[in-house]
Amino acid sequence: MNERRFRIEPIEYASGLADLRAVREAVFVQEQQVPLEEEWDALDPLCTHVIARDGSGRPIGTARLTPERKIGRMAVLAPWRGQGVGDALLEALLAEAARLKWTEVSLNAQVSAETFYARHGFIPHGPRFSEAGIEHQAMRRSLHGPTSVLDAAGAIAAVVAVATQARRSLCIYSRQLDPGLLDAPPVLEALRRFATHTRGAEVHVLLQDALSPQHALAPLLNLGQRLPSTFVFREVVEPVDRAYPSAFMANDLGGYYFRGLGHRYDGETGVDSPARARQLREEFGRFWERARPCSEFRALGI
Repeated sequence: MNERRFRIEPIEYASGLADLRAVREAVFVQEQQVPLEEEWDALDPLCTHVIARDGSGRPIGTARLTPERKIGRMAVLAPWRGQGVGDALLEALLAEAARLKWTEVSLNAQVSAETFYARHGFIPHGPRFSEAGIEHQAMRRSLHGPTSVLDAAGAIAAVVAVATQARRSLCIYSRQLDPGLLDAPPVLEALRRFATHTRGAEVHVLLQDALSPQHALAPLLNLGQRLPSTFVFREVVEPVDRAYPSAFMANDLGGYYFRGLGHRYDGETGVDSPARARQLREEFGRFWERARPCSEFRALGI
């Protein structure tokens, strides 16, 4: 239950159909022009449904979990968007899936909502496709153990999740600030929001090659220069450290993204893996102590 302005609760399909319709038809049918006959399907009576209600008990959001282990029909009335309702609905369904001991859940995200699901640890897989005239992206998340990352889209989603869910600190081990990944707009926005919306935020970035991103005027250096109290850059100098083949990112709340080969995107990620995240942070700390500060970045003038 949300103690502020709304609450989340399970709802039976048969007895709660009117409330479900009040939300889903307003969002999908009226707002997004989904045909009414496509909005309701044979799975609905078999699903686990949750609903969000305002302080007066009026329905303001809903979502479902299908027997196929898919999350869907996530809908929040327009006046309530951006207030955490969608996050709470999604968390309730993830908790239910975990209670059922499912190992993985998936969903088909509207492309406009892809970053929202990425923040909760969902990784895109496969090509985009059209459903009810709206472009979608299939996404999945492991509930027990790591989720595989296979490509650039998955890598971006993984970094967004780790950055978004950090409590106060992030550590990033990269070869050259990973062009195509750490300069991707969703990643830069997630890092910027963490740095500007978190009191005492710390982002430690460790590089194997500091010269290349400096010459390329990497956007993350620009962000770091504007927020020097948050971003600190160092470069490894010991030969044994420079031979390290991997790259990773870890936060202080159990989130991580690890790539066995640092020049590739494929690897694994998790948003609720405190032991693995702690192991990576400890490894990072050993590298960090032996590295040199990149004082030259503070005078880039970019």
